[in-house]
Amino acid sequence: MKIICIGRNYTDHIAELQNERPTEPVIFLKPDSAVLLKKQPFFIPPFSDDIHYEVELLVRINKIGKHIQKKFAHKYYDEVGLGIDFTARDLQKKLKEKGLPWEKAKGFDGSAVIGEKWLPKSDFENINDVGFGLQKNGEIVQQGRTSHMLWKIDEIIEYISQYFTLKIGDVIFTGTPAGVGRVEINDELSGFIEDQQIFSIQVK
Repeated sequence: MKIICIGRNYTDHIAELQNERPTEPVIFLKPDSAVLLKKQPFFIPPFSDDIHYEVELLVRINKIGKHIQKKFAHKYYDEVGLGIDFTARDLQKKLKEKGLPWEKAKGFDGSAVIGEKWLPKSDFENINDVGFGLQKNGEIVQQGRTSHMLWKIDEIIEYISQYFTLKIGDVIFTGTPAGVGRVEINDELSGFIEDQQIFSIQVK
């Protein structure tokens, strides 16, 4: 299982972090050890004082593919989910300033929340206009729609598959909208696709 993440895929999020708008998708990976175990809380790691939540729509690959054309990409997934890409923002900033890879800030243990509930793609009239969001302690902190992505799901699959063979069970994090922020001990984070709750986790 690979966890493939797309960075800077929403204009408003690019602006809030004062990043440069990319001309092609930004890809990074998380190891399978990054997946937060089911029904476990997220523990703030000792090496960071600034862990941020980033809610993202997820795609789970259902067959092997390489060099997938956009027009065929829809055949490679039939479910979408929701997750959090936890980021050690302070560590990421230091690494970026030195021109170093982000993995320590993005791929640490527990940094990938994958909701237990997956929804059939057929549930949605248009997969390119799906709403999702994150609540922190009962208040909405992030809201996004797949219609606002710079690169839509099928384009992402096409692009990734030029570099990495996609295999059954691989999960793609498709990018986060604006509203990312810091987590504190005892926070409760709940994620929704449209009006369905997909996950709820505690921060310790």
